[in-house]
Amino acid sequence: MKLGVYNAILHDRPLPEALTVIGDLGLTGIEINTGGFLPAVHVPTFDEILVSDAARDDYLALFDGTGVSIAGLNCNGNPLHPKPEIGERHAEDIRRSIRLAERLGQTRVVTMSGLPGGEPGATVTNWIVNAWNSAALDVLDYQWEVAARFWRETDRLAADHGVKVALELHPQNLVFNTADVRKLVELTGATHVGVELDASHLFWQQMDPVAVVRELGPLVFHAAAKDVRVNTENAALYGVLDNRFRRLAPTEERTNLGGDEWANEWPKDSAWDFVALGRGHDTAYWTEFLRALRDVDPDMMVNIEHEDVSLGRIEGLEIAAGVLLAADRALEQEKVSAHG
Repeated sequence: MKLGVYNAILHDRPLPEALTVIGDLGLTGIEINTGGFLPAVHVPTFDEILVSDAARDDYLALFDGTGVSIAGLNCNGNPLHPKPEIGERHAEDIRRSIRLAERLGQTRVVTMSGLPGGEPGATVTNWIVNAWNSAALDVLDYQWEVAARFWRETDRLAADHGVKVALELHPQNLVFNTADVRKLVELTGATHVGVELDASHLFWQQMDPVAVVRELGPLVFHAAAKDVRVNTENAALYGVLDNRFRRLAPTEERTNLGGDEWANEWPKDSAWDFVALGRGHDTAYWTEFLRALRDVDPDMMVNIEHEDVSLGRIEGLEIAAGVLLAADRALEQEKVSAHG
């Protein structure tokens, strides 16, 4: 397997410095953001690479001698958003990323399934959390029609370019669990759309990432190493669907999600938090996670995503890398012992 880092946490520095950080951690891959919610900071010559072999070669030369190579592209966003300034732009980012992947010799593009509005003419998204009434199922029927149309077309584009699109199972998207994955594949006949197995969003939904890998098997194309800690006392009061977010003012530092939408502030006494590997689940768990991924694909790319706000950028990566590498070594030692 190839172990690396999703580069969003290193957008504060130029690509050569980011590669040095990753190499110093003992990792060999970098998953590069190419649009969606975040800009393609580390691909400043994106447009040129799509049409110029010289620009492509110049970009790839930046990785020579670093010990770190590209381990997939990432354009997480909402390609189904009813506002065209968000949905159409994010959809085009996915299409451009597929084309860029082929140009760079990559075969994986990570994104999200997206979430439409609840009916034609809607201007806001509508996430059906629990479809206990018939109206909710009507909304889902409409949303699946929208999603199937987009992903059927995108699957064909991906196949034409020899790329597989890996969907992060992220709540507030239409596809966020194993049943949704199966349904999307069934509705579209997709051969090049599958899953990026980000363990973190499964943890807080009370799912088991290892069991999900075993269940989906070859539909798992790519993986993210990110942990979650459930804060038991708070979860007992607010549940994992804790919704006490605060709207950030324009004067505060905030992340734009497209158009006039922004990320909100996380609850102070949250029911759960994203944490560095090992702070929610121990090395033994991550060893089993890697084992399940290896059984699906011995060449699986597994990239750390750092969103632990209690840790600095490098500090969090160091902790996560230590756990991930220890888990990988444990697997290798088992292999040696088995052949010893």
